[in-house]
Amino acid sequence: MPERQSSRKDAIRNREAVLAAADALFTRRESPEDVTMADVATAAGVGKGTLFRAFGDRAGLLRALYEARLEPIRQAVETGPPPLGPATPPHDRVPALLDAVLCFKLDNRRLALALEEGGSGSPYRAEHYERWHSLLRAVLEQIPGLDDSDFTAHALLAATRADLIEHLAGERIAREGMRAQLANFVTRVLASGPSQGLTAEE
Repeated sequence: MPERQSSRKDAIRNREAVLAAADALFTRRESPEDVTMADVATAAGVGKGTLFRAFGDRAGLLRALYEARLEPIRQAVETGPPPLGPATPPHDRVPALLDAVLCFKLDNRRLALALEEGGSGSPYRAEHYERWHSLLRAVLEQIPGLDDSDFTAHALLAATRADLIEHLAGERIAREGMRAQLANFVTRVLASGPSQGLTAEE
């Protein structure tokens, strides 16, 4: 039993070392593609075999690092106070959630871009995307008269895609400018209400 506990502690220690090394490398390098699994293993002081056993592949490492950085926001969303926490009125919570996604991706531009462009399947099937979409859809469903919360959640999240954020940053749009534009867009969507098409009687 002591040997098994020691092995588990070693695995946890190695995982933490790998995540810290990957975090530092993605922060320093200009392009996410410049960071290889070999680079991470060397920086963490572990063998490549250890790295692949723990994370599977480069995409798995990216997902793990992304989730580690996202953890404070996840806790705020699940149990925190307004404006992110569950007690927030939906009209206030939806803009706050999307602002949090935008700010997170601005703070983690290289990592977010690497993850979304990683070629590991549809980005819409990624666990982190499905979690945000499910949350937004559930909050949108609380708003009376808002049509199709499922599609609306997809459309709102499209405004926070990492490649769009990278493009806007390249156009020299400042952080606060992006946040203001997103807030205005979300406000218009939430204010749209039910569609105003003609009825059969008309």
